[in-house]
Amino acid sequence: MECFSQDRDEVVLVFAQARGKLNYYKPFHIKAMLRPDFSGLMFPDAVQRARTNSVDLFSSVVGEPGKERSVLGVRSFLNERCLAILLEDNFALVFKFFGNRPNLLAFHGNQVVDLFNRQLATDEQLIFNAFDRPIDQSYEAFEQAHFDRRKLFPTFGKVVNRWIDEQSEKQGIESGGKEQWAVIQEALRQMDQRQYHLIRLDHKPTLSLLPFAEQAGDPPPRTFTDPIEAANRFFIAFNGLSTFELEKANLLRLIEKRRKRAEAQIEISMQRLMQREEGASHEEIGHILMANLHDIPSTPNVKSPERLTLFDFYRDRPIEIKLKPDLTPQKNAENFYRKAKNEKIEEQHLSTQVVGREAELARIAQQKSDIEAIQTLKELRRYIKQHNLLSETVLPSTGEVAPLFKEVMYGGFRILIGRNAKNNDLLTQRYTYKDDLWLHARDVTGSHVVVKYKAGKTFPKSVIERAAELAAWHSKRRTDSLCPVIVTPKKYVRKPKGLAEGQVLVEKEDVVLVVPKGE
Repeated sequence: MECFSQDRDEVVLVFAQARGKLNYYKPFHIKAMLRPDFSGLMFPDAVQRARTNSVDLFSSVVGEPGKERSVLGVRSFLNERCLAILLEDNFALVFKFFGNRPNLLAFHGNQVVDLFNRQLATDEQLIFNAFDRPIDQSYEAFEQAHFDRRKLFPTFGKVVNRWIDEQSEKQGIESGGKEQWAVIQEALRQMDQRQYHLIRLDHKPTLSLLPFAEQAGDPPPRTFTDPIEAANRFFIAFNGLSTFELEKANLLRLIEKRRKRAEAQIEISMQRLMQREEGASHEEIGHILMANLHDIPSTPNVKSPERLTLFDFYRDRPIEIKLKPDLTPQKNAENFYRKAKNEKIEEQHLSTQVVGREAELARIAQQKSDIEAIQTLKELRRYIKQHNLLSETVLPSTGEVAPLFKEVMYGGFRILIGRNAKNNDLLTQRYTYKDDLWLHARDVTGSHVVVKYKAGKTFPKSVIERAAELAAWHSKRRTDSLCPVIVTPKKYVRKPKGLAEGQVLVEKEDVVLVVPKGE
């Protein structure tokens, strides 16, 4: 009956459930939120349409009064995050929930005839019949995919994969094999139970088809059997978060990510140290080789055998030593002694890393405790600034502050390169000024690159090309033979509210073609 929008990233669809003699219909509403950071559906009893700041959408699909198209059905798609409302005359409305690129599309047959977010221009090329993705999801296919379940079940997402990982860890199951396949099948079975769990995961409300244990400090999970009620409750819970709650949740997730990274680095360093203790050191092998020189056969043509078994007097057993045949036994021993020096340096480095990362874990634990106790947005932002939680990276091994962005000097100009989506935002929004030059590989994900302005000097062509080469290299087009790169002053780059991390709008641009080239 109607399709309109009266708020950014929001679409309201109005359907008639029944008509009466007085041409009255009881409406059924769908409110769709299609933000890069959140996409979902709500089914309110009523939506009050504003008299102003409201715009009609999809007029070609809605039809004229009295000639509205009936709904024929609703369908989902194989292994794809899409939902379609099928209408008369071969029309369909498709909700596309692709990561941070959600959209609402109108199809006539296979062709897109209208779309809500026109900035996602590539959506115009989508084909209705191509949404289904048949995938062999047998155990044999699991084996052939080297036990990578993401290839067989691409729509599991973070929530389901988290549940599978947690269940596997509880049962002591390693990645792959029939035991983990059984966990995957149990996840599929539970998702068919038609139960919907509103939980808090990573400090944010989450709607899950799988039950999770209650976490300390979080509200108890709620379980629903009605999907409409579950969707409404989740929609309200997520969009009802205040700015303070969102910033606090994001910060806690960042802290948790740093904790896991530090723990993983400690584990890797400890394993390498233990491996060194278990086997013979390079210095010991050098001593063994020198002590057994008289037993090593040699000929004029072949100075040393490739492999040699000698007596290890450190451990009272034979040891096999790999040698370089083109070197004499003495030169091979010298080679092992040289490696021994590097080995000691590396051991010292690994030990320093472990100490540094253990200190980092203690610092992270204190930060998490402090953040959880904060109750106001002002206090939270003050704490972030005091501890440089967003604007710098602390090297775990030394505790020193690492450079915030990658930096290249060229032709006397300073070129800064973002490290990831969040870091891109930081570079463009807080460390770049209107006269700086901003570059980005066109139509693909990649780093933001900025050439800092120098008073009274124009940007030389050679500097622009070098910065463009770096932008191309730090993008998905790194392996292309030629890459188009957007070049524009920073004053033409905006970040409207609601865009995902790293996403911006460019109002005016030039494009240069370059060969990707790194630092």
